[in-house]
Amino acid sequence: MSETDRGDFRARIRRNFARQAAMQTIGAALTRVEHGVVEIELPFDVKLTQQHGILHAGIISAALDSACGFAAYSLIDPEASILTIEFKVNLMSPGRGERFLFRGEITKPGSTIIVADGRGYAISDGPAKLIASMTGTMMVIRGREGITG
Repeated sequence: MSETDRGDFRARIRRNFARQAAMQTIGAALTRVEHGVVEIELPFDVKLTQQHGILHAGIISAALDSACGFAAYSLIDPEASILTIEFKVNLMSPGRGERFLFRGEITKPGSTIIVADGRGYAISDGPAKLIASMTGTMMVIRGREGITG
C-alpha cells in the first residue's frame, strides 16, 4: 500500500484520538503523528498516581497502548480500524516527573497483524528518563459493525 492510499492518516488519527474518552480523562495530548510513529504527552497529575505518588502502571499502559495503536493507524487504509489484541509492558523505573512522553513505533507492519514497540519517558529537569517499554500486537479490522476507521 502506498502512502497516498492511506488518505490523510494524520487527520484520521487526530479525529480518533479526540474520540478516546480514556485519553481525555487522563489529560493526554497527541503531540506527534508521523508515518509509523505517534507520541502522546501527559502532564503529572496526583489523581493518576498509585499509593506512593508514582504514575500508576495502568495509566502508563493505557498511554503506551494508545501510542502504539495510533502508530498502527498510520499504516492502514481509511476504511480499516485497529484493535489491540495483546501487549506486554515492562516497568523499568518509577513514574516520577513533571510530564510524561509515550512514543509508539511500528516494528512489523502487516495487512492483518501489526507489531509496535512503545517507550514511556518521565520528563523533569535534566534528560528524559525511560520508565517503561511495551510490545504490542494490533489487528487490522475491516467490515466489522460498530468499528470504523
